[in-house]
Amino acid sequence: MHFDYRSLLFYCSQLLSCSRIGPKLGACCVLWFVLFCAEPDSAKVGQLLPQPPTITHQSPKDYIIDPRENIVIHCEAKGNPHPSFSWTRNGTHFDVEKDHKVITRSNSGTLVIDISEEKAEAYEGVYQCMARNEHGTAVSNNIVIRQSKSPLWSKERNEPITVQVGVSLILHCRPPAGLPPPIIFWMDNNFQRLPQNSRVSQALNGDLYFSNVLAEDTRNDYICYARFPHTQTIQQKQPITVNVLNDRPAGERKPSFMYPSGDSSTVSVLRGETLELECFADGLPTPEISWTKANGDLPNDRFSFHNFQKTLKITEVMEADGGDYHCLARNRLGNAQHIITVVVKAAPFWISAPRNLVLAPKEMGMLICHVGGNPKPTITWLVNGVPIENSHKDPSRKIEDNTIILSDVQTGSSAVYQCNASNEFGYLLANAFVNVLAEPPRVLTPPNYVYQVISNRQAMLDCASFGSPIPKITWFKDGQTAIVNGDSYILHENGTLQINVAQPLNSGKYTCVATNSLGNRENHVYLEVKEPTRILKQPEYKKVQRSSKAVFECKVKHDPTLIPTMTWLKDNGELPDDERFVVDSDSLTINDVTQEDEGTYTCIMNTTLDQDSASATLTVVERPDPPRDLELTDQKERSVQLTWTPGDEHNSPVQSFLIQYEDSLHEQDVWNNMTEVPGTSTTAHLDLSPYVYYSFRVLALNDVGLSEASIPSNQYRTNPASPDENPSDVEGTGTEPDNMVISWNEMTGLQSNGPGLQYKVSWRQKDTDEDWMSIIVANVSEYVVTGTPTFVPYEVTVQAINDYGSGPKPEVVLGYSGEDRPTMAPESVKVLVQNSTVAEVHWEPIPPSTVKGKMLGYKVSYWKEKSLQKEDSKPEKPQELTFSGNETEGRLPDLQPYSQYSINVRAFNGKGDGPPSTNQKFETPEGVPGPPTFLRITNPNLESFTVEWGPPVDDNGRITGYILKYQPINNTEELKEMTLLANETSVILENLKYSTRYKFYLNAMTIKGSGPIVTTAITIMDEALIRQPAACMSPRPWPTIHYVNFSLEEDHAILNWEYTGDENNVYVEYMLDNSKEAWKREAVNGSRTYQLKSLKAGMTYRVRVVAKDHGDATVHSTEELLIAVPAMTSRQVDIATQGWFIGLMCAIALLILVLLIVCFIKRNKGGKYPVKEKEEAHQDPEIQPMKEDDGTFGEYSDTEDHKPLKGSRTPSNGTVKKDDSDDSLVDYGEGGDGQFNEDGSFIGQYSGKKEKDTAEGNESSEAPSPVNAMNSFV
Repeated sequence: MHFDYRSLLFYCSQLLSCSRIGPKLGACCVLWFVLFCAEPDSAKVGQLLPQPPTITHQSPKDYIIDPRENIVIHCEAKGNPHPSFSWTRNGTHFDVEKDHKVITRSNSGTLVIDISEEKAEAYEGVYQCMARNEHGTAVSNNIVIRQSKSPLWSKERNEPITVQVGVSLILHCRPPAGLPPPIIFWMDNNFQRLPQNSRVSQALNGDLYFSNVLAEDTRNDYICYARFPHTQTIQQKQPITVNVLNDRPAGERKPSFMYPSGDSSTVSVLRGETLELECFADGLPTPEISWTKANGDLPNDRFSFHNFQKTLKITEVMEADGGDYHCLARNRLGNAQHIITVVVKAAPFWISAPRNLVLAPKEMGMLICHVGGNPKPTITWLVNGVPIENSHKDPSRKIEDNTIILSDVQTGSSAVYQCNASNEFGYLLANAFVNVLAEPPRVLTPPNYVYQVISNRQAMLDCASFGSPIPKITWFKDGQTAIVNGDSYILHENGTLQINVAQPLNSGKYTCVATNSLGNRENHVYLEVKEPTRILKQPEYKKVQRSSKAVFECKVKHDPTLIPTMTWLKDNGELPDDERFVVDSDSLTINDVTQEDEGTYTCIMNTTLDQDSASATLTVVERPDPPRDLELTDQKERSVQLTWTPGDEHNSPVQSFLIQYEDSLHEQDVWNNMTEVPGTSTTAHLDLSPYVYYSFRVLALNDVGLSEASIPSNQYRTNPASPDENPSDVEGTGTEPDNMVISWNEMTGLQSNGPGLQYKVSWRQKDTDEDWMSIIVANVSEYVVTGTPTFVPYEVTVQAINDYGSGPKPEVVLGYSGEDRPTMAPESVKVLVQNSTVAEVHWEPIPPSTVKGKMLGYKVSYWKEKSLQKEDSKPEKPQELTFSGNETEGRLPDLQPYSQYSINVRAFNGKGDGPPSTNQKFETPEGVPGPPTFLRITNPNLESFTVEWGPPVDDNGRITGYILKYQPINNTEELKEMTLLANETSVILENLKYSTRYKFYLNAMTIKGSGPIVTTAITIMDEALIRQPAACMSPRPWPTIHYVNFSLEEDHAILNWEYTGDENNVYVEYMLDNSKEAWKREAVNGSRTYQLKSLKAGMTYRVRVVAKDHGDATVHSTEELLIAVPAMTSRQVDIATQGWFIGLMCAIALLILVLLIVCFIKRNKGGKYPVKEKEEAHQDPEIQPMKEDDGTFGEYSDTEDHKPLKGSRTPSNGTVKKDDSDDSLVDYGEGGDGQFNEDGSFIGQYSGKKEKDTAEGNESSEAPSPVNAMNSFV
């Protein structure tokens, strides 16, 4: 079995914690580590070290055997050399070789005694085993062998027992003494256990106690049984007959004790055993038993009551359990008490057993035998199984009571010491060896072991060592100064280096050096400190609806050098094996969620060093189940109580219940909402209307939605009655000047309260003495009153009537008859002009009698008739402004300056507009003009250029002139200003600075001021050109490019154009079509033809030719050309017509012919083919040639050279590569495959393709083709 090294080393390091046992005993611990805890290579060290014997397994001291089986007495021991074994029996040597029935197991001291033909009693006795080698002798305990016994019950005659009802009774069992003691129980003739209770119960010795007998206790089959566990036999006592008489029943009495007798008794018990105290009381009624301890409480967790409180049981008895225990028996007539004094004795027990010692020469050590017991045990020492006083004298040994002190030990003084502690209750025997060794240091921790630990955790670097004397351990990091105890490091006495809080800077190489007087040994280990695993985003609580999807996210950060494993659990178990559960690298998705998916989901990220986990709960919600069990109670004429039972909420609490009703009398199968109650209610008081056939149903609402409706309740009918209400929304409005329409909302069947619903409509003119006019109508929602005056107020009522009476007194509503249009136009219309764009209008209101309805306001219409500047202007479409109520003035915005307007005003009401007033005219004054329509520079040359502009579209008056301003850009010079006449639209500017960029500003003027400014800019030509001779001073043309065309070649485009201007400032710019990148530029350098290279096949480019000035500003640009580069070049070369190709083919043909000749020459000479040599070199079983006779593989021999190879082809050197030439023989040879094996050879090397399809295995009679001959040439 292989154990994890670190777990094993941790356990064994506890053995090596020598600080617990003192420095002189540390070597013993190290030896135990070597023998039991080291890795296999290190364990070999322990196998080479001498060791005295150690008993590892032995039979128990008291060994009860089954006479039906062989006797096996165990004695196992270890040591180096392996110990031999001997036995004593009853204190004398037991020669096992002389008894053929006794066998000793191989490499063991265990005895197997065959008693199949011998009585077991012959081998009873006291046995002791001794294991010895040259370094000492270890002895076992005294093993007492006894045969188990199950004797028969003694012959006896049981007389019937006759007692009166109510008296106490004891049925004695008195079982035979067995080995071990039997288990007692009482049964009847039918092998049924006799019932026991607080009145009848069994004592520990098997007797059956009756506190008082009853008539039903009469029976003739009280049988006591004894079961002997070793032999699995059951012995039966003769049945006992009990007759219970009732002629003189015993009266009631207070308790008294049947057992134990008297007021007190004493019980002795050994420490560590189980104490059982019992009390049986006589009394009528049956007494109740209770227990207390004098001067203390019963021991917690170790006491219990049995047998109906009659037995007190205390396990693992301690000295403190001694004392007086009170047994109290009580009934209603009184009580009785018995005191049991418990005396605790103790067989010898270990406080500190002697430990093995490994000492170096000249060292000292102690063997301590510390035991307890009551009475105090006697301690005796033996050495190698001989009483120490009878052994040879050793001056280095001194005995002081329970301690042996060894000093200045010498090589060869190894021995096994025995400590025997005994008193009257037993004994203890312990072996402890003293092994004197002189060994140089050995480091047992594997070399170059890599420890990995998570940052901020504890790191333990082991340096398990062995040596005698005990080596001293020193640690170094990265070959630097020795590590000492401090805040960061702790050096344990067993050699382990502890780093309390490991940090990345602690990573590195550590060296431990073990040193003693005989030498030193070092070992290297490595520490890697890793980042901790952390869940950055934990899964969150999810509440999802059934059949939807739930996604739990679990994003994790971990050390990149550790391999993570993500595991998902559901309720701390595995996820269901269901394809609905999809686990990704950082999430868990549950599709089509069901109710069974509810639970807690945990994501666990494991690495080899640590883990982190997080959990979240999934709750599946659904619409609630419909309520059920609807019931109508407290039924009255106008109300009823509705109760129901809620359905399942499905994890989402019900917020409310919606109660609906159906009126099957008026609207069958139509359900109306009636009321809503909180989700905690299960009842509702419902107010009802007369003359309705009600059915009710309930719906439950939670966060998910409404449940299905419940099953409807039983129908509940209410009696008819007169209406409780009148129609609502009663109005009186006129639709014509001579009528009034009285309207209302029709009442429903539920509101009618009975059959024969009608409406009593009444009206009269307000503020008059007229009587009410009335009419009764049915099945309508309005009535038209005709012949009314125009727009006068009326009082209106509508009352509900049915066959059972009238509704309540109706409310009076104010209505009006119909309106007519106003009959008069406003008068005194005046316009006050505020400025060139705003005017105010005023008017007189019309008399109320002419309104003919509800006055809503006035409408002002105005429009521009003409411009006062332009002769041919036309009237514009009128604009309209509305002023509500009785306003008599308004503001007219956004007027055009220097224009003539017309205006009129009219009143309007709900019926429409009245007549307009007479049109009034008014004029607006002049305003500032609009911007000039354009500003541009024309006719540029070396001496001058022209500035042109267009008049404003909106002159807004008479133009009085223009102001032109200009100045150099990025210059501090003041603006130069020119005032121009109104009829001017251009000006010539001269004497400007050359190579300077100017900006121009222009605006128009009227008498009201200047209008908005327009701007432009231009650069003046280089003044150096004007210094040329007069013959060259002709006006220089502005740069222009025209007649641009292009043609496409294989990998470039050729552009051609015509150009006038500076030759050195012309560029070709291009970019990919639909690209957002900047234009790429290439200089032309005076040419009118340019090759544009680096164009990609299959792409479309935008291309233009531009001219730039010295400031890199564009002064001219052609229109963009779209150049589509084809995916393949337009011209293909026919390879067959190329001279180089024809020459290559001729060379190849000549070479093939030469190779063919050489091949035939070598075949005729015989010998092995090179392919044969290649087969011998590679020994590839898959390519060995096959013999012709039996199909097995063999070699090509000289005798087979005359046979042609079956279509096989052999390459010249086995390394032909297609990459060497695009025109290889594979491309032009006959039938060549050109396929390669993994080693680069042709697949067809040994089984090439035949020129003609032939049956497999037939030989080819044709001569090899030139290609085959080529492939066979060496």
